[in-house]
Amino acid sequence: MVAAALAAVGAVYAAWVRPRLMRWGATDAEVAGPYPGAELIPGGQRAATMAVTIDAPPDQVWPWLVQMGGDRGGWYSWDRLDNRGRPSAREVHPEWQDLALGDHVKYATRSGPVDAWEVAALEPDRFLGLHGLSDLRGRRLDPRQPRPTAYTEGLWGFLLNELPGGRTRLVISGYQALRPRWIERFSNYWFYIPAVWPMQARMLAVLKRNIEQGAKAPPHKRFPRERPRRRSFHGRVPGCVPGASRFTHRLATAQCLRFTLNSGTRRPHPSTPARQGVCMRN
Repeated sequence: MVAAALAAVGAVYAAWVRPRLMRWGATDAEVAGPYPGAELIPGGQRAATMAVTIDAPPDQVWPWLVQMGGDRGGWYSWDRLDNRGRPSAREVHPEWQDLALGDHVKYATRSGPVDAWEVAALEPDRFLGLHGLSDLRGRRLDPRQPRPTAYTEGLWGFLLNELPGGRTRLVISGYQALRPRWIERFSNYWFYIPAVWPMQARMLAVLKRNIEQGAKAPPHKRFPRERPRRRSFHGRVPGCVPGASRFTHRLATAQCLRFTLNSGTRRPHPSTPARQGVCMRN
């Protein structure tokens, strides 16, 4: 009976649940079409693609992405799970708008914010890519060194596509690699999307609500921002796997690694210097 029930649950998950969660809100073109940053993750696979339409132009969406982080605006998700209970920002903060290639995006821990991601791709009002590389215990790795036999690497991307009528299509996706490959196949299939979907779907809903409310506010209450010169960069920098946050990465991998590893997640080592970026054209 137990085996039959597990088989039925697995069949429903494979045929109905997982395919829908892997493309939450996304169109066929967004799922199958090109997505920036593939060259940053050697041997990486396309991550889940989730999207939402926001009734505001890209230059009003961008400031909300730039201010993400455990020591800044949070992750706009379930704050008790991924931001130590600290509420995410409900408005744009001018003091958190200075983000550049190689900067760290931090994650809140019991001992304080730690470097979780680094900015690997940056094109204002268009694309933000956060890169991560660590071993299976969460310790940061130097991307300039050869990859070990066991590691996790990924790019967490935020793509803004302008739509008619002053609207924006926000597409969150990226690329990921987990080694050994048998762990990657097992973890990505069974644990990755159930861990990522609740956090990232919430992020999309909160961003849409906050940005649209801000767009309807009187002009004098909006954050006045000079439109930046359109540039883009990418480089290779250390961190972790794409998803809703560092919390979801740990949750997705730890459930699988529990079968093979007898160790916990440690605090990452201090960050390593980022490589010099080069220009990227989409």
